[in-house]
Formats: sequence, C-alpha cells, structure tokens
Amino acid sequence: MATVDSSPPATTDIREPKVYLVGRQMVDDDELSKFLADEGVDRWTTDTEEAGQKLVEVAGRLCYKSYVKPRPGGNSAYIGHILEVGHGSVLEHAVFNFILTGVSRSFTHELVRHRAGFSYSQLSQRFVDESSCAFVEPDVIAEDPELHQIWLDTVQTCQKAYQQLADRLNDKFKSIEDRTLRRKKAREAARSVLPNATETQIFVTANARALRHFIELRASEHADAEIRKVALAMLKVLQEDSPNLFGDYSLIDLAGGGQAARTSHAKV
Repeated sequence: MATVDSSPPATTDIREPKVYLVGRQMVDDDELSKFLADEGVDRWTTDTEEAGQKLVEVAGRLCYKSYVKPRPGGNSAYIGHILEVGHGSVLEHAVFNFILTGVSRSFTHELVRHRAGFSYSQLSQRFVDESSCAFVEPDVIAEDPELHQIWLDTVQTCQKAYQQLADRLNDKFKSIEDRTLRRKKAREAARSVLPNATETQIFVTANARALRHFIELRASEHADAEIRKVALAMLKVLQEDSPNLFGDYSLIDLAGGGQAARTSHAKV
C-alpha cells in the first residue's frame, strides 16, 4: 500500500482569472471579391482589419444589398447602427476562441448554462491528477484573515483526502493491467472530495451575439462575484480586439468594491 504523507499539502490560492484570446477568424478576400463581382459590385471596401467585424458587415449588407452605396462612417458606424436597430443575428457570424484559467469549478458550473452560441472543452478530473491543484479564493474571504484561515484549512483537508484516496484506490485497482484505466478509475472516485473552489481550465468558443448576452448577464452588479470578474476580463480583451462590436459597454464602480458593465444597447 502507498505511504500516506501526514504533512499538510502546499496549497496555491488564486484571486484573479486569466483570459487568453487564442483564436480569431480570417476572411478569404479572394472569394469575397468573386461574390461581389457576381453581384455586379465593382468594388467595396471596409475600414476594419478585424475579420469578425468585417464579416458582420458583409452579412448585414447582404441582407439589404447595400454594398454599392454604403453609409458614411465605416465599419464602426455600420455596426453601431446594427446595435441601435437590434439586428443582432448578423453578430452571430463573428466568432472568438478563448482559454480561461484560474477559474473555479463553481464558475464553470454557471458558465456552461450558456449554451446557444457557445462551445466548451474543459480539463478532465478523471484523467488529470489533482494532487497539486490550486484553488480559487473569493475576495470576500481572502481579505479577512480569520475567514481565509478557515477556507485554507478546509481546502487543504480536501486536497490531502484526495491524495490519500487516489493513492489507495490506485492500489485497490492494481489487478487492472491497463495503467491508464487504473489511474482513471482511482481519480474519478477520489475527485468526489474536491470542492467547487478547485481551479480548472476551459476552452470557450462563442459568437459575438452570445458573448454580448453573457456580458450583459454576468458582468452585471447582480451576478456572482467570480463570474462577473471573468466576464469583465473577457469584455476588456474583446473591446481591445473588436471595439466596434463591444465598445458600447462602459464600466462602473460598485459601492461594495469591484466593477460592473453596462450598455445602452441591451438584448441585441
């Protein structure tokens, strides 16, 4: 049987999520030019270099065949008009790929409720050893020494129990010749003691319309503190990458600390 270490595990607590925008669309300009030529449009250009913003404009102009006499103001004015009139369906053609780290399983339980326009791939606790996992600590707990110690003692106890269970279950399943299967069976049972605070990683793909809906709900002052923090971090990345699609959101400071996002173009 494996030797059990009685010392408390070294625990890493996380306060801030990380958002990586790892994927963006690209436009096949040659094919787009062929389409425009077939439509009898000698030339049409837009002033944005961001593919998602360009595709939203192409889709919108297709609906009304408005390539020949575009409104002045470029892509920003065009998408601004889309937001004003609520023609949100064309926003679904702009797609973004994110990796989120430093987030808890409590957060992902809420995140995956957003289904329309979203796709997910999450770290597997059945295959990945969580013996040295980190934990996401809520700010309201971390900022109070007494509450922090209660939280730390609890997650360390859970982590130690996971380590002990995984080791002993691995021995229990030693008759299984497949080493990978043996470890998977041990970890899938041992993970039952890990708390919602356990840090995870998740790959998220979503279109612009779905992201706007997510931001309006989850960057609100009424949202859970962690998911609001992630939604705001995603919004800041999107505003830098695609300001014409997300620049209408403004940040407000909350009385109890932190921020929230608001827009005059809700429910597009």
